[in-house]
Amino acid sequence: MKGSLVSTAIAEPYAQALMSVAQTHNLTDAFGDECRSLVNLLEESPDLEEFITSPVIKEEDKKSVLRQMMGEEANPYLLNFMMLLVDKRRIIFLEEICQQYLTLLRKLTNTVLAEVTSAKELSEEQSQAVANKIKELTQAQGVEVKTSIDPDLIGGVTIKVGSQVFDASLRGQLRRVSLNLGSAA
Repeated sequence: MKGSLVSTAIAEPYAQALMSVAQTHNLTDAFGDECRSLVNLLEESPDLEEFITSPVIKEEDKKSVLRQMMGEEANPYLLNFMMLLVDKRRIIFLEEICQQYLTLLRKLTNTVLAEVTSAKELSEEQSQAVANKIKELTQAQGVEVKTSIDPDLIGGVTIKVGSQVFDASLRGQLRRVSLNLGSAA
């Protein structure tokens, strides 16, 4: 069900409602940080995701774990929102709702999401240089960089922004040379 049209159709109104609450209380960035943390936590912990999405586990147990997970300093609006998701049996869409919220936040702040894949981990200077180049290419005010590592690239990076892909990898360069040699023969 993850990533399906049904889950998107359900997640989007909840994300918009969360954005509305965030804007009303001037908490858009704070909620964005919390949503990023939740998405990372759910991606890194399949057991947690399985726990909160399980129909067998009692709602009170889910609420208790979510309260502990959010901590004492959790924003009460966000915590109440998550409790509402449990009550409405929509907590299974938490990750999608957070992703939708982050998409809305990026639109609001004119920020683009750049998926950067490199052969090895980028240094802070390299990440900043990539972010600056993406800003220049997209005319965006901000860049949110999501990195991953693919040793098959040999060297360089590939950058995906929306539907555009910028391939500056050695693998891509070798593929282009091979295509040029093949068409010349």
